[in-house]
Amino acid sequence: MSRPIRIALTKGRLEEKTVAMLESLGYDCSAVRNKGRKLILPIGDGSVECVLAKAADVVTYVENGVCDLGVVGKDTIMEMGGTYYEVLDLGFGRCRFALAGLAGQPFFGGYGTKRIASKYVNVATAYFEKKNMDVDVVKIEGSVELAPVLGLADAIVDIVETGTTLKENGLAVIEDIAQVSARLIVNVASMKLRREPIQALIDACERAVKAGGTV
Repeated sequence: MSRPIRIALTKGRLEEKTVAMLESLGYDCSAVRNKGRKLILPIGDGSVECVLAKAADVVTYVENGVCDLGVVGKDTIMEMGGTYYEVLDLGFGRCRFALAGLAGQPFFGGYGTKRIASKYVNVATAYFEKKNMDVDVVKIEGSVELAPVLGLADAIVDIVETGTTLKENGLAVIEDIAQVSARLIVNVASMKLRREPIQALIDACERAVKAGGTV
């Protein structure tokens, strides 16, 4: 007997939104709602199961085929790349990538090489390559807003939702880079070998998005 269709969910807010979407489609997600410390849980009649993981691991699990589908933010997709199908914008988890710096201080212009702090080194590098700007990108794992305040960097590339954190730390958005939201991704081999049930789930998710069932 083949294993259930396995979908990897990004733990936290995207997990909650995805579970709400699946419930709107008629799936019983009570096992996920009452998960305790379990990380692999049945959905509905058990023909689908979810794996709860960090965002980067969702991509890894789907790319390597241990999960058939995954729900992950576009930010992680942009940073990690990889080989899989990105099949649907789920419409929740909306935010944006932005370039931000100290409020009131000009960023563009001058002759020196700018230093950029970011958790998203690949996104930052690609953004400035498109602008034909030479920059020095420094990877920061924690509160990246500190870097310009402490004088480590001229600006940051980061995820921005409301902009409140930037403002409270004396920063402001210089330029938006890309819109971000949760995406549904599918393993390449799974899409061929288990196409019918996977396509049915994709179609159902698409109906939920159109009906506003993801919000």
